[in-house]
Amino acid sequence: MLKVFKARLQQGYQTGKFPPAPPNLPDRFLGRPAIDMAKCRADCELCQQVCPTKAIIPADGDKGKKALSIDMGRCLFCGECAAACPTKAITFDPTDFHLSTFCREGLIDPQKRGEPPQELQELCGLSLVIRQVSAGGCAACELDFNVLNTLAWDLSRFGISVTASPRHADCLLVTGPVTRNMLIGLEKTYSAMPRPKWVIACGACAISGGIYQDSSECLGGVGDIIKPDLYIPGCPPHPATILQGILHLMGKHIPKDADTQSKS
Repeated sequence: MLKVFKARLQQGYQTGKFPPAPPNLPDRFLGRPAIDMAKCRADCELCQQVCPTKAIIPADGDKGKKALSIDMGRCLFCGECAAACPTKAITFDPTDFHLSTFCREGLIDPQKRGEPPQELQELCGLSLVIRQVSAGGCAACELDFNVLNTLAWDLSRFGISVTASPRHADCLLVTGPVTRNMLIGLEKTYSAMPRPKWVIACGACAISGGIYQDSSECLGGVGDIIKPDLYIPGCPPHPATILQGILHLMGKHIPKDADTQSKS
């Protein structure tokens, strides 16, 4: 027992300072993508050709002028488009992990990110219980969500917990594309949850089908079955992106510089 106490004293406080301090993002983290159309060549389609999920799509622009947008709901954040662009028109902001939105259109146009459900903030602003379902995929999104329960992130300090029973859940967090074999399980889980209830699409696969979107065994993203209330893009999303999105859903907004404590 004395050895245990000694070990705990030596380890000290292991939970990260985010928030209010900025998260410790890895060097490979790319962040929010953007296209500078002033640099984009009208006759070039290299970025669209190398994108594995067709995330670079036509956008509304001035008449007669080329315009493109990056759909973060499909984007894998692999960076191949930026590497292929000869004019460096495509960039990723490695400091911006605030990627979640409350409507699908917000993943294409940041100005349309929407607002969190008011009813959820009133009922679950201090405590949110989540049931997580893997509808398919590779388990990367599940792992980055699960890591939030470790000492480094300590999800419970925000009043957020994970339950095995949908009967006890406020929110359903879906990862992976919806596969044929998991369709009934997903629908039954959602039906078993008490009302009011909300849905989070976590990761590119849950949003759009991701790299599995053309598979005959994939039915697409969860939005084709149940309308999500929160979209968290990424392949997989960084834990900071997931946490920021869930906290914003609860009404605990984190400033982009993360230098002030989120409200409780």
